[in-house]
Amino acid sequence: MSNQQLLEAKEISLTQEQIASAAEQFEHASPQELLRYGLETFGNTIALACSFGAEDVVLVDMLMKINPSAKIFYLDTDVLFPETYAVRDAIIERYQPQQLIQYSPLLSLQEQKAQYGAELWGFDPNSCCNIRKVEPLERALLPLKAWITGIRRDQAPTRANAKVVESDQRFRLVKLNPLASWTNEQVWDYIKENNVPYNVLHDQGYPSIGCIHCTRQVKPGEDPRAGRWAGFQKTECGLHMKN
Repeated sequence: MSNQQLLEAKEISLTQEQIASAAEQFEHASPQELLRYGLETFGNTIALACSFGAEDVVLVDMLMKINPSAKIFYLDTDVLFPETYAVRDAIIERYQPQQLIQYSPLLSLQEQKAQYGAELWGFDPNSCCNIRKVEPLERALLPLKAWITGIRRDQAPTRANAKVVESDQRFRLVKLNPLASWTNEQVWDYIKENNVPYNVLHDQGYPSIGCIHCTRQVKPGEDPRAGRWAGFQKTECGLHMKN
């Protein structure tokens, strides 16, 4: 069976009523309160999906202060910016997380080139994201009952209706979005006040950072996600798309 078939066979561990109740309960709670709820409810079957962007390093800091053994995973596409790997290393040095798990694509870049052509990201970014991000994410989520993300409502129209606790029907999990109601200013205030390591590309006009070939600087006045997949009608890599 494929990863997707295995995920579809899973039962979401909370009822829709329980999820709705939790969403209402924690809508105005602090992110730390929601993280504690997630850890108490799901134990080692919940994990933070970390891209090492500004929101995610905030959540790493919060999570490690609550429980240093909490599970964190990241997707290494093999084409991340050197600055992204640098903040990963800074996170490891600063927090020494007990569970920081790397998931990589099944195909190397050379194998992808042989099967799909050179620079797949340049003419079919959806397929490239499926190979280098979505499939590894499916493997990461298979053993979990819940996952934590750094999405915020004001990041993009596709995220405007995100709840702090919601049912992820696509991956058959409970999804926690502790920063859903936060503003960009709140994120950066937290980073500065807590001296959290962050990706220096954020200081160079990169509000949203993905892979090298599909991320560009954002010009003043542009949408914060305009630097992702420029030239394509694409705003999400597929990790947070509704089913």
